[in-house]
Amino acid sequence: MDSGQAATLFSCAVCATAGNMYTMETSTNRPRSLSVSIVLHNSPLKLFEQTLLSLYRSAEVAHEAGVVSELRVSIIDNSVDDHYREQIRELLSEWQASDYFYLEYSAASFNRGFGGGHNLKIERLTSDYHLILNPDTELANNALLVGLSLMDQDQSVALLSPRVIGRGGRQEFLCKRYPSVLVLALRGFAPSLVRRLFRGRLNHYEMHDECSSGEEVEVLLASGCYMLVRTVALRSAGGFSDEYFLYFEDFDLSLRIGRQGRKVFHPAMQIVHHGGYAASKGPLHMWLFFKSLIRFFNHHGWRWI
Repeated sequence: MDSGQAATLFSCAVCATAGNMYTMETSTNRPRSLSVSIVLHNSPLKLFEQTLLSLYRSAEVAHEAGVVSELRVSIIDNSVDDHYREQIRELLSEWQASDYFYLEYSAASFNRGFGGGHNLKIERLTSDYHLILNPDTELANNALLVGLSLMDQDQSVALLSPRVIGRGGRQEFLCKRYPSVLVLALRGFAPSLVRRLFRGRLNHYEMHDECSSGEEVEVLLASGCYMLVRTVALRSAGGFSDEYFLYFEDFDLSLRIGRQGRKVFHPAMQIVHHGGYAASKGPLHMWLFFKSLIRFFNHHGWRWI
């Protein structure tokens, strides 16, 4: 999907859910600082550029409303590919300086994995809030305004998860209940006919019953494609576990952040996600998926069915 198609999909998704898109009253407190970390690993350049553009537009809305004082974006490149890194540097060199929106690029000496890449910045954060963001997402123009306003007004919230629009303009259900081995096998690797037979069980795991409405919902597990978190809660939780190279690191972090405050699905904060699932990956990704699955259940408790 090229950038024009992505923009069209995003526009359609926002129009389809316009009833949930609103501007919250801004807090009477001082404007907050926001940091963002984005980890790259040979990520499609067009999608990454769309991510940055949408992030900038959303930051502009939040800044003009007096909610955000500054936004610092850390881009961590795990690609370890000189040609790709040169393309990223060229893309970033075209960005003009701003008095509140800052971009910082760093090339990792080796691939630390998804969580390890984010941890390079998390361990040094001084911001009020932090956004863990995938390079294949697009933010609604008011996503940051809506999310940060709510967190500023409700100090019990440690993490916010957005309403996500995926392929074809349909809602993706990225917040989850606690998984079982059966559910993960069905969702990731079963043929479509088998998945249809177990649709009720899969929909329950993906919280279709609660996250289909326009209401806020407390959740157990949130997706790492977009996690808006209170920085003090993120640092108190210790960031991502270095024991996960890829997959389930966001579930593990969700459970640990839950000790710091509430985790909330907030449907008025919306994004478009262009990501995929483990079943569409190669053998290496499959091996990493199962390795992390075993580690997650060993840490937090096995559930088979």
